[in-house]
Amino acid sequence: MTARPRAVLGRIIDDLGSTLFEVAAGEADPNREVTGVLIHDPGDEPAHPPGAVVLGVAVYGSSAIATLVHRAAALAASAVVVRGPLAVDAEIRDAVAQTGVVVLALTPGASWSQVATLLRSLLAVDEIGSAQTGETLDGAPSGDLFALVNAIAALLDGPVTVEDRSGRVLAFSSRQDEADEPRIATILDRQVPAEWLRILEERGAFQALYRSEGPVYLPGVSDMPRVAIAVRAGDEILGSIWVVVRGPLSAELQRSLIEAAKVVALHLLRRRAGADVERRLRTDLLATVLEGGPAAVDAAGRLGLAHQPACVLALAVVGDAAPAERTAEEHRIVDALALHLAAVHPRTATARLGGFTYAILPTESDARAVRLAEEFLARIGGRVEAVVGIGRVAARAVDLPSSRADADRALRVLRSGRSPLRVARLCDVYVSSLLVEVADRVAATDDAPAGPVARLRAYDAEHDTHLTETLAAWLDTFGDVTAAAAAVHVHPNTFRYRLRRLSEVGAIDLADGDARFDAMFQLRLYGVHGSGPAHRSLDAARLVPTPMRGTVG
Repeated sequence: MTARPRAVLGRIIDDLGSTLFEVAAGEADPNREVTGVLIHDPGDEPAHPPGAVVLGVAVYGSSAIATLVHRAAALAASAVVVRGPLAVDAEIRDAVAQTGVVVLALTPGASWSQVATLLRSLLAVDEIGSAQTGETLDGAPSGDLFALVNAIAALLDGPVTVEDRSGRVLAFSSRQDEADEPRIATILDRQVPAEWLRILEERGAFQALYRSEGPVYLPGVSDMPRVAIAVRAGDEILGSIWVVVRGPLSAELQRSLIEAAKVVALHLLRRRAGADVERRLRTDLLATVLEGGPAAVDAAGRLGLAHQPACVLALAVVGDAAPAERTAEEHRIVDALALHLAAVHPRTATARLGGFTYAILPTESDARAVRLAEEFLARIGGRVEAVVGIGRVAARAVDLPSSRADADRALRVLRSGRSPLRVARLCDVYVSSLLVEVADRVAATDDAPAGPVARLRAYDAEHDTHLTETLAAWLDTFGDVTAAAAAVHVHPNTFRYRLRRLSEVGAIDLADGDARFDAMFQLRLYGVHGSGPAHRSLDAARLVPTPMRGTVG
């Protein structure tokens, strides 16, 4: 009988420590087994095997923490996690000394749900990885998916692919040259061609595949028949195995393929769990660097960004896509941007935080960052409408939060529609950034501007006139009546009449330079330009500031 897989406390502290939590009291036994995650509830008596990590949500104060340590010891827990910073006094030290339960302090700002997810993902990786240890198929180690697929091909005497649910090829065997044209095209592109996917869908291949627990024989879908089987983990379909065959499989070979699918499922689960852990760890490290503070330098070191200049890129998806579609686009663009930047510098760190995509790009020039961002947006074309703010170059890791602040300010301007640019540094949109911040202050204090522009806007709203637009056009064209009239599509004489009328209604002296400046400032604040209100109004321009601690992407 195979022994239960073991995850240990030392592994968890090594992977998640310093940036997520630190040992606050006691000495951690690195070989102490960890079996799961338990959220503390004072009103409930949990049933959990020994070795759990107990999360002390909302447990504050020495007395409460000491009580939790004693309760954790009664459950034979491995460790207790409480919110930091933690001032360890004699009461806590005595509880730890009596029980041997180590106390870990959670970094301020980190979410409990994130901690629970990360811990469970680490445990899943260890469990799945241990479950596969020593398991083979026809002598091939199950941990090597390509070797496993070759073993399946040898068993079934036909070229094999393993694909995810979108038709992306995860692994393929040798002997693909024995297959037909669609299979060869699939291998070359590492993706099932769209035309082939459509044919399979029209002929009900996927419906039959996902309904069946065993192999499905598919003659007539191409020049050569296929046998396919869904790769499952419980009720979840992880992907599928496709074999090019000459005819139906025997009952014995069908049983072999069913067993092979189970081993492939273990591998795909392990791969997914490992990828989830790595993604969450990098997201947490990136968030720690961008927030600054004592842990930022260590986090930057773990990302390989500690000793080189870098700048922050902040990307947002814009447009009118439905919420579900926008969320899907945001998740896809994280991986796309990471791949694009990694091709330029392998130490680039990219993650989705607070609904936006952030990247730290090692570079000595923000102009280079602008060029890379423009190339990326050009590459994705019209598939996703996005804008990118670029922060200043930070010589040290401790300066990266300032670079992030610059990127956020530039991004807010681009999202508000106050600039036609798709990529901008703060210096490119500085005045517009000030306008956005003034608009925030005005809206927060309910202190809307008064004066000539406000009177003109009120008059236009009541009488359905265009005096505000006329003033904006005249200011935008430096008083050139002919050009301004063309911008708003009226005759110059009509425009001159409107100028006289707006001077009367707004009580504004257009010959006064200060009056013109005040009017132009308020028009920009309202987002009104000479060609009409093409930009968002003062209220619509208010965008919620980006939170410093984000969520996993």
